[in-house]
Amino acid sequence: MDYVTAVPHPRAQAAAPARSGRRSLAVALLSGSLGAAVALLATRQRWSQGTATVAGGDFPLTVRGSDVTGVPAALAIVGLAALVAVFAVRKAGRLLVSALLTLSGAGIVAAALLGASDGSALDEKAAEASGDTSAAVDVFTHTAWPYVTAAGGALILLAGLLALRYGPLWPVMSGRYERDGTPRPRRAAPAVDPDRPEDLWKALDRGEDPTGAGPA
Repeated sequence: MDYVTAVPHPRAQAAAPARSGRRSLAVALLSGSLGAAVALLATRQRWSQGTATVAGGDFPLTVRGSDVTGVPAALAIVGLAALVAVFAVRKAGRLLVSALLTLSGAGIVAAALLGASDGSALDEKAAEASGDTSAAVDVFTHTAWPYVTAAGGALILLAGLLALRYGPLWPVMSGRYERDGTPRPRRAAPAVDPDRPEDLWKALDRGEDPTGAGPA
């Protein structure tokens, strides 16, 4: 008994990578831009709080993410710039920019998780409030915002991994503006009317022979 093996249609095979490229591009753009926005917003929120003893009384202190560490906000801007630059470069340049995007996301995650347990910013505020450089915070708690920042970094990291995997399938923003190296066709010289003196003078200015015998 003979069996017939189904052969995929060439068009279907060619369309599969294109669909994967479009889907990965949409996900990378959404996750990268959303991750950068989340990270920037979360670093402006209150990350930790505590109390310090000042003049015999308890003094409440709070610090924002930007007071704890400036790394997440800086890397969020770098990641957003890298996300845009991915479409302006190709081949090796795209690979390097995709790696930068990935490292930006990983750096945000690491800095946010380390900042969640960092109480040095509160100790500095306690020293400023009490006037004693050795003053420290007695009670220290942190909010959920460091983890929100880490989540934003994870989204940027996802965008970078997608760029590394599917970047070669994505379009190039500047491709339509670049010359492909092919010579442009020369524009045909306007017809010269021998009965119009102005046409004869224009032909001579262009270095042409108005009689048609060749260049002047």
